[in-house]
Amino acid sequence: MELHTILGANGTIAKELLPILLSNNKEVRLVSRSPKSMQGVQTRQANVLNFEELYDALEGSSYVYMVIGLAYNHKIWQRDWLKIMQNVIRACKATKAKLIYFDNVYMYGKVNGVMTEETPYNPCSKKGKVRAEVARLLQTEMKAGTIDAIIVRAVDFYGPDVIEKSIIGMMVFANLKKGKSAQWLVNADLPRALSYVPDAAKGMYLLAISPNSYGQVWHLPTAQPTLTGREFIKLSVKYMHASDKVSVLPKWFLNLFGLFNKDIKEICEMLYQNEFPFQFSSEKFERAFHFVPTSYEEGIKNTAESFLNN
Repeated sequence: MELHTILGANGTIAKELLPILLSNNKEVRLVSRSPKSMQGVQTRQANVLNFEELYDALEGSSYVYMVIGLAYNHKIWQRDWLKIMQNVIRACKATKAKLIYFDNVYMYGKVNGVMTEETPYNPCSKKGKVRAEVARLLQTEMKAGTIDAIIVRAVDFYGPDVIEKSIIGMMVFANLKKGKSAQWLVNADLPRALSYVPDAAKGMYLLAISPNSYGQVWHLPTAQPTLTGREFIKLSVKYMHASDKVSVLPKWFLNLFGLFNKDIKEICEMLYQNEFPFQFSSEKFERAFHFVPTSYEEGIKNTAESFLNN
């Protein structure tokens, strides 16, 4: 039986991808620095910065879903991301595993219009420059035909029980559950694309098992039309049965706060995503797989229910 390995097994996408693989009767291995044991699932411990550990963890894999997340710190990204990708490429080539790399959209930078798979890389942030370098490294190998790989991309995500590494989960749903006002960054009246985690995980799996998908970049399914922050919060309030007050955090405040808080400082270089319309197209995927993304209303309803019930 073909082995599907999730590399970075404790993250948000991994947790959603695992039940999809199991429901399709796939043999699964979880790999991370501290994988959680589960009945019927293999586990391997590995530091992705150590090639020998990584190779041992991936040996025997048919598919490797690379859903690694690093601390949200540009210095760590600059230090580690390229080395990690070099190790993963080398290990996948050595084990003849197919690679499905979960990426973001930071390498595109500020885009005047809708982001598509053809959007050129023009990063305007330190973290975006790192992601562009990493993506180019993999794409060079893909173009040379030395590895079977796919790059899949999503924007900031939300979904049931998604708080970790989800600013929407923290600022909207978690706040509303606590009886606080929902928060939004910079401007709540601009379109702000968001990916629904269950759709992203389904899309990743469908691409992995489709031989014609390889050697390409794909945007994971994301609903249209894109809502503004205020529209997103209005629906969230409806299903959370909460106050409709919105607290918009201005850029000057975040920059000031960032002087004293390193996590906020890291967010500040990405605020362009909230200063201008932020629109993302998954039309290529939708056409290829006849897939209809979950609407924002349905996704928000499901997310609200999960927050209220847990």
